[in-house]
Amino acid sequence: MIKLFTVMLFIAILILGCGSPNEPEDLSVDDGGYKIVSKFATSGYAQDLIAVDSILYIAQGEGGLAIINIANPYKPKIISEITSTLRGYSYKVVKKDSVIYIAAGNFGVSVVDISDPYNPIVTVNNLPMKPARNLYILNDYLLTSVSEQGFNIAEISYPTQPDIRATTLTPGYAQSVVATKDSNYLLVACGEMGFAIMDISDFQLGFGTYPVAGWEDTPGYAVDIVNHPSQPVAFLACGTAGFVIINYADTSDIKIMGSYSTGGYAKEILYMDNKVLVTTETRGLQIFDVSNFTSPIKIGTVQTKFALGVYADDKYIFIADEVEGLVVISRP
Repeated sequence: MIKLFTVMLFIAILILGCGSPNEPEDLSVDDGGYKIVSKFATSGYAQDLIAVDSILYIAQGEGGLAIINIANPYKPKIISEITSTLRGYSYKVVKKDSVIYIAAGNFGVSVVDISDPYNPIVTVNNLPMKPARNLYILNDYLLTSVSEQGFNIAEISYPTQPDIRATTLTPGYAQSVVATKDSNYLLVACGEMGFAIMDISDFQLGFGTYPVAGWEDTPGYAVDIVNHPSQPVAFLACGTAGFVIINYADTSDIKIMGSYSTGGYAKEILYMDNKVLVTTETRGLQIFDVSNFTSPIKIGTVQTKFALGVYADDKYIFIADEVEGLVVISRP
């Protein structure tokens, strides 16, 4: 009995010394000087956003589109909303002139005339570019990532009435696209297939056939992509794998240059001034110095409840948070 007691006591001391195996990791973070200055509860689930001057446009799921005055970022004010006249679930937004385009999943693309932001008008619903995951504007063309269908092109010289052109298959399920500076290539975040380059040099007014020029598997699930403004480098948000930096200077030998595991789910990515901003759902917004592509450094984290969309100007960062709505962050 004494021996048994001694063994049990030793095991207990050993366990206490090692700590609990279920102890949560330390989530304390350094904000790097990025500070939340205001929050604005949206009526829907904020998914994505874009700002022009002092007006912000938020895709808010079943809540449609919210238009918010941010002239005073400390006190955002609602201007107007469109809910019942929009179809589907509003995921992503882009803007051309006085028109907003909304990616609405299986309900395709919606078009909203915001010439008068106090009285926005839906001009097109359920445009058959679906399932619409994300949107990109290239000159007078709207490019829509349509998952297993690849990407679709619509001519928008008359912005309120898109004219649908070609659909092109991509490797994997296209989640997001961006053009290179010379507009010869389209870079694609291809879900489980990673990164692809499509040759669009022979554009043919959007009716062309666009072959795959290069491809590289990436870790995780590539959901968003941005391009470096002057170098053949792309940044991808890759879900649970964090973000990945790609060099595509040689399309026949595409290379992963660097990466960073963000925790959470890397959802949307934005590049500006040698920095990358990444929304990571439950891990909030993370900011990285990427002046060295091979070794990104985290310089700040701003914790929000479920960060999805991100937009930034010279002074502020704006987050579409599915739980908290609009979160405004000052830059250091």
